[in-house]
Amino acid sequence: MKAVVYTLGCKVNDVESGSLIRGLEELGYTVSRELVYADLYIVNTCAVTAEAERKSRQTVGKAIKCNKQAKVIVCGCASQKSPTAFLEKDNAVYAVTGARNKNEVLALARELQKERIGIRIADEDKAYEEMLTPHRLKTRNFVKIQDGCNRFCAYCVIPYLRGRSRSRRLESASAEIINSDSYETVVTGIDVSEYKDEEGRDLTDLMLAVKDAPTRIRLGSLEVSLITPRFLEALKQVKNFAPQFHLSLQSGSDSVLKSMNRHYTRAEYLEKCKMIYEAFENAAITTDIIVGFPTETETDFADSLRIVEEAGFAQIHAFPYSPREGTNAYKKYKELPYAVKKERVDKILAAGAKQKEAYLQRFIGRELTVVPEVCIDGFTEGYSENYIRVYVAGKTAKQPIRVRVEALFKDGVKASLL
Repeated sequence: MKAVVYTLGCKVNDVESGSLIRGLEELGYTVSRELVYADLYIVNTCAVTAEAERKSRQTVGKAIKCNKQAKVIVCGCASQKSPTAFLEKDNAVYAVTGARNKNEVLALARELQKERIGIRIADEDKAYEEMLTPHRLKTRNFVKIQDGCNRFCAYCVIPYLRGRSRSRRLESASAEIINSDSYETVVTGIDVSEYKDEEGRDLTDLMLAVKDAPTRIRLGSLEVSLITPRFLEALKQVKNFAPQFHLSLQSGSDSVLKSMNRHYTRAEYLEKCKMIYEAFENAAITTDIIVGFPTETETDFADSLRIVEEAGFAQIHAFPYSPREGTNAYKKYKELPYAVKKERVDKILAAGAKQKEAYLQRFIGRELTVVPEVCIDGFTEGYSENYIRVYVAGKTAKQPIRVRVEALFKDGVKASLL
């Protein structure tokens, strides 16, 4: 039997798909991540934007065309949000299971019925769902420690789909990180900052538990409230910590942050950046910015442009606001014109590119440690500890290498082996 697990969206989805792949292989399936001919298709969907939902529906249609006799199971956030939209897809979808209880997918795959199952949306999870550990990659591995979200930002539909925050037991999470045979391990979740297991142990406690792990440890997206002296002191004790902080911003305007239900000010955000730089001099602070939120004026947008320089971001991801039905922003506000959002996205990306170049320039002539990932067009490519994309001429061994930065190159830097 052949199966395809196709993933859209975030790293959490990717980790969960890896767990499903391992489970399917244990059931005797030969599994691919590409849309090829198969007997079973599992499409792990995303609903973070309207475009993500559209691509999710489109992918299900492509899977059906690959083999009209195959069973198609749809899971993930888009199917949690609009299950009937997938069930009615040419009447060819076998089952829709939603974003929760992903282990249900394996239960369905274990004993495929002749008749269509229909919608199997699980009730809200009360506890963290343990899944099979995905097969590890030798270079970079992702470890999921948390699911769900309690923040209910005005623009975001994910808390309604994933449910409330729930966390993996510290012993389970730390064991997977410590035993990772990957050169780098990324700790991920829907809201990693909210990690707190049933015994009240938080992300600081988890970092102290894995401080001697041989793998390089990188953290996923973080919230402003997490950055405290206690947390930063704990990270200093992690011997292989990667000093990249993806610190969610979303807007540089206090009034927009309030409209978004983000519980900090631009001054507080900048103070947290200062704390990070004081603890890790060469840290890379990266971020996400939503441009064109309905309440964003030209003055508000100017605040976002200024904070890009003030924070000294190493890299930013900027997105136009996407209205999500069911969120507070969708109910309260009228969307800004597309042309306004596009113009502002272009400006913020240009400002971000300028800051990224300034950050990269600081490392010319300096040494970095790189985990190689691929070799393309005569260059080995990989990321440094502070998330700089590094290109080294020739093919190197797939293990951490020390390099000296020579010049800016493509989307990162060119370096030579030491």
